[in-house]
Amino acid sequence: MEKREGIYVIQPIEDDRYRILHDEIVSLIDSAGALYAGTIYQNIREVNPATYVGEGKLEELRTRLEGLELTVLFNGDLTPSQTLNISAALDGRKVIDRTTLILDIFALRAQSSEGKIQVELAQLKYLYPRLKGKGVALSRLGGGIGTRGPGETQLETDRRHIRTRIHALEAKLAETEKRRAMQTERRKKDGVRTVALVGYTNTGKSTLLNALTGADVLAKDALFATLDPTARSFSVEGVEFLLVDTVGFLQDLPHHLIEAFRSTLESALNCDLALIVCDAAGEFRLQLETTLNTLRDMNFHSPYLVVMNKCDLLAEHDFPKDCVCISAREGKGLEELKRRIFDALREEFLVTDFFVPYAEMSAYAPLRPLIAERNIEYTDDGAKISAVVPTVHADKLKAFLKRRS
Repeated sequence: MEKREGIYVIQPIEDDRYRILHDEIVSLIDSAGALYAGTIYQNIREVNPATYVGEGKLEELRTRLEGLELTVLFNGDLTPSQTLNISAALDGRKVIDRTTLILDIFALRAQSSEGKIQVELAQLKYLYPRLKGKGVALSRLGGGIGTRGPGETQLETDRRHIRTRIHALEAKLAETEKRRAMQTERRKKDGVRTVALVGYTNTGKSTLLNALTGADVLAKDALFATLDPTARSFSVEGVEFLLVDTVGFLQDLPHHLIEAFRSTLESALNCDLALIVCDAAGEFRLQLETTLNTLRDMNFHSPYLVVMNKCDLLAEHDFPKDCVCISAREGKGLEELKRRIFDALREEFLVTDFFVPYAEMSAYAPLRPLIAERNIEYTDDGAKISAVVPTVHADKLKAFLKRRS
């Protein structure tokens, strides 16, 4: 059995969110396949520019970890010099920060070629300014957390080679973004309505996708279990929708990481409707605020519904007004959610009855795939049809729509 890397956390206390941030970092450590070994807390009144935390606290930590093979994780972002100085104060012990850990999980989770490109690009851009201490400092990194993907091999190359690799990855990513833009444009032209699942990581988005579409997408109780976007179709009132699952958000998710995965999140930015999924049994207000702030930073303007998942775990609640309460795992509230999805997009559709004479069936036949027929009644003269017609295709059917059944 492979030995799991042990992680000891430095948790700065800068505001009243530190407990939430600490709970998240413990979950992140588990998601990275490492072992949480403990935490030392530090009240931060004034940031030490050299080591962030005070020298006395580092000496206490050095003594506490003496003789133990543990990696030290600072639950926040460190500058390259701070990372080196903390490592030196801890007798050369390996030191990583929150971003390094998240990037490592991304490298572990990425499956698609686009996801792997984005992970490597984000890692290289993060590592590039940290090459100043080349030599002894970099040799301490060894294996384990922070070295998946390109980490260790790229650190051994020179800065020029890394710049060249970054440019090559950016060119590849630009090509995938072009293809994605063409797919989005084609969907809009075909009248396909896209519903995006967005929100905090580990709130049950993948479980909801499986429940609505009958898919079998990985739904794991782990942060960032889903990194690559997943799309599946489902129907409401006979109308086909495309449901897209996206990477989850997190408290203090570094902005440059959001930008790195912008192309993956394009499906959320260009959707017709977003479902913001929150964990009803967790810090749902914080989750909702984090998600909305992140989306606003990305110039998100689409309509959205707030979906409170895991409502079966609560007897009482005080949820936001107009939210939809569901349990994706138990299948509760899904019909109400479908109704709300259809109502939110009702302007996009015309629910109507019309008549098609038998003599004009050949003209109507190629238009049938564009609409959702709910009921057909055949008479002596033709067919009475009840259907949902996307407004983008209404003009193509206007000759039939004039003949109300």
